[in-house]
Amino acid sequence: MFHRPKPQRLPPDGGREPRHGPHTRQLGKANTARPCPVRRERGNHPVLFLVGNSTMRTGTKGNGDNGQWGWGYFAHEYFDADKLTVENHALGGTSSRTFYRKLWPDVKKGIRKGDYVIIELGHNDNGPFDSGRARASIRGISPTDSLCVTIKETGEEETVYSYGEYLRRFVRECKALGAHPILLSLTPRNAWDTKRPGHIARVDGTFGLWARQVAEEQGIPFVDLNEISASKYDRFSAWKVDYHFYRDRIHTSAFGARLNARSAAEELAASTHPALKALQACLTNLEPPAAQVKREKGKPVVFITGDSTVKNEDKDPNGMWGWGSQAGTIFDTDKITVANEAKAGRSTRTYLEENRWERVYNALQPGDFVLIQFGHNDIGDIDRGQRLAVSLPARRIPVMFTGSTKEIKFLNEVIYSFGWYLKNSSTTCAKRVPRQFGVPHAPQRMAERKDRTPQRQLRQMVSGGSGPNRRRVRGLQTTSRPTPSTG
Repeated sequence: MFHRPKPQRLPPDGGREPRHGPHTRQLGKANTARPCPVRRERGNHPVLFLVGNSTMRTGTKGNGDNGQWGWGYFAHEYFDADKLTVENHALGGTSSRTFYRKLWPDVKKGIRKGDYVIIELGHNDNGPFDSGRARASIRGISPTDSLCVTIKETGEEETVYSYGEYLRRFVRECKALGAHPILLSLTPRNAWDTKRPGHIARVDGTFGLWARQVAEEQGIPFVDLNEISASKYDRFSAWKVDYHFYRDRIHTSAFGARLNARSAAEELAASTHPALKALQACLTNLEPPAAQVKREKGKPVVFITGDSTVKNEDKDPNGMWGWGSQAGTIFDTDKITVANEAKAGRSTRTYLEENRWERVYNALQPGDFVLIQFGHNDIGDIDRGQRLAVSLPARRIPVMFTGSTKEIKFLNEVIYSFGWYLKNSSTTCAKRVPRQFGVPHAPQRMAERKDRTPQRQLRQMVSGGSGPNRRRVRGLQTTSRPTPSTG
């Protein structure tokens, strides 16, 4: 499954396609085809070449048709397309050895002076030297170690070098072309460190260390993608880490691919290496989206999420209103601030896909509360309708939807159950704000529930009210705005 951002201007060689417009199909095709390295359709703007394996581009198409996504697909979202073009030349299954021998010669044809080349390889540098995929390199960074092999299946003779030596060759050849090479450590795996409970295992003693050593030796930038992404996973629950991967412990879902793409951009922005100055000027969208709420000292915020029954037009006395518009009459606003972040027409699925939940999450602070009410729009077909705004009935196993609709072409999405989306919302904020509630019908129902600590704390902020609008809900005094006139 992937988040569906707002339509935006995209580089011609790739990028997310907008949901509408006459060029949707063409852009979709461009994004799922391997770019031609000699095609430069953005004039004289520099190009950022991505060199890697399936963690950067899954499969030949890289379009998530198996539920797995590489972070290179989303990398362009963090660069200004009017200043830089991003080309993802990664290919699944390649190692530093096989990419250098089989793909690098063609990629080099498109590199010009002033371009940038990000290299993230190593996941596949293990295994046999002379049979099967024959992609292993010698461990370490020795510039002199080599191994002469004959590939059993083809009889081809080849000299194999160390992992570090292959990186040196990429670097030297980039420099010779006037380009700026950047070495990255590997994306983290879904593997917990047995020596450090609660931490994802790092590669800082192997491939991460070797890439750093070569970068320092060659005087080029090094981005520790492994560390920055793993440190984010360290703050997640095991359940949340699991859904950032799909089908195995190496390949990421759209969630994980987006996380790695943001990590790479953030680390590039934070680097003090002088060679990155011009590239840093092309970065954009680094500030995480957050709901705008006016905070007052000492007052927590109750965020309300949901659909049109929670937030509607909320203007015309004779029009449609969501109950969230009345929350200010339920809560004592001297004690708590109400932020209604609901959106009409949304389901649990689309609220997450459109990054609306991310906006709420990024605005949360300790002591806040979150009310969650969805379901009205979660019923129907998963692959029809203008918005695809429904999720599956309760199921334990995610289902892959591959295909297209009138509105969206080349869409490959993993659809989860209604309960999964609710669990995602609640567990996502559990470490930051352990106060979230599912609201079945109306806010007063919260006050009727079994006495639990967070609910008890929030009930203390419900206003008793006064005057003719006061009413009693099973012993709890609340206030409500008069029902808008219908005639």
